[in-house]
Amino acid sequence: MSLLFEPYTLRDVTIPHRAWMAPMCQYSAAPEGPETGAPGDWHLAHYAARATGGTGLIIVEATAVSPEGRISPYDLGIWNDTQVEAFRRITRLLASQGTVPAVQLAHAGRKASTDRTWKGGAPLGREAHGWQPVAPSPLAFTERHPVPDELTVEQIRDIVGQFRAAARRALAAGFEIAEIHGAHGYLINEFLSPHSNHRTDAYGGSYENRTRFALEVVDAVREEWPDGKPLFFRISATDWLEGSGWTPDDTVRFATELHAHGIDLLDVSTGGNASGARIPTGPGYQVPFAARVRNETPMPVAAVGLITDAAQAEKILANGEADAVLLGRELLRNPSWARHAARELDGRVHVPDQYHLSV
Repeated sequence: MSLLFEPYTLRDVTIPHRAWMAPMCQYSAAPEGPETGAPGDWHLAHYAARATGGTGLIIVEATAVSPEGRISPYDLGIWNDTQVEAFRRITRLLASQGTVPAVQLAHAGRKASTDRTWKGGAPLGREAHGWQPVAPSPLAFTERHPVPDELTVEQIRDIVGQFRAAARRALAAGFEIAEIHGAHGYLINEFLSPHSNHRTDAYGGSYENRTRFALEVVDAVREEWPDGKPLFFRISATDWLEGSGWTPDDTVRFATELHAHGIDLLDVSTGGNASGARIPTGPGYQVPFAARVRNETPMPVAAVGLITDAAQAEKILANGEADAVLLGRELLRNPSWARHAARELDGRVHVPDQYHLSV
């Protein structure tokens, strides 16, 4: 049997196979009013298409733990009960198709309050539903971004509490797996990296201090998340900065600590925290970072980054470079990628009865 289409069990949750959907923002939620941050018809149709296409696990896009934690005013959130009820439609549908529903809990930090990507992603002022971003240090992401407010220790503790409450709501919404977003230059990543964290208190300076906030968030979420349900952490394994920033060595060290704090799988990406970093992209360009964590720590990993065809995904698993693969843009292009890959590799995926003619 194809390795890609073997089931994978973490704690009490069995994922039917190892072709998973990476979180990708849709920037399609209401920016204001009672439905702010709640998934709507677009989200239901978007995720349903990938579930009926056979995807084993779907990680719903970055979902903010507070209004100020959104990347844009059009992002999803999970800070109130209206949002929870709207998410239940999605989790019920995904589960009905044999897909495990997961959600990424996030805070955008200094990269918050921006426009939708297809509108250019520029920072937004209050006249356009924007707000003042916050960060570990008053360092703007780029020259066009505003200087964020430096978080006080009390505010840091409040945000840890927001992650805790978000985990509780994610459970009520029907998600089987939660992922903490610690990558791509958003708040947790900003704390981890010396490139963006210039604090001199207990949350800055040394490696131990810079990882403190992330571990506090992990502990808070793990306390709320049931023992039988897995918890993921997404990390940028490198800032792609020579001689500074967060490094692959840091990631290997941190993976072992995350595992000890109850993280069940590391979702390994890279970059996003330094606007001028040069990133040498190509097919599977981030896979070596996942492979290193898998081979040097007890942490299971998922690989992501320009994984596009079935043979490539199968080879990553066969080489022992990852335990699963996450597909992003390829699933936007082809919602039924998993079904087509199963046909190519002689694997099996769920096919809705209504689509029996396609088998």
